Amino acid sequence: MYTVIIILILVVSVLLGLVVLVQNSKGGGLISNFGGANQMMGVRQTTDFLEKATWTMAIILVVLCLMSSMSIPKNVRSGNVQDTQMREQIELATPAASAAETPAADAPAE
Repeated sequence: MYTVIIILILVVSVLLGLVVLVQNSKGGGLISNFGGANQMMGVRQTTDFLEKATWTMAIILVVLCLMSSMSIPKNVRSGNVQDTQMREQIELATPAASAAETPAADAPAE
């Protein structure tokens, strides 16, 4: 699930970047390149569509980021996976090491 959310975040980020790059800061935007009076969408409708698309993608991106933080696997959330594995190995090795030292400690001193 976590991997799927990360992939969706990447796709939405790329789409958001493309939608922002299509917009013109002076209001011309996508429609300024096509010019002509017989168009179905005027400059205002294209600007409205691009603005709504930008806001929608931004909201989707925020929601996906929040979902990814809630779905992080527990072994990653608790810290470094290698640290957890090292602690488990030390805990397993500690009783064996103390058992090996016990007979030497019980031996009578000369």
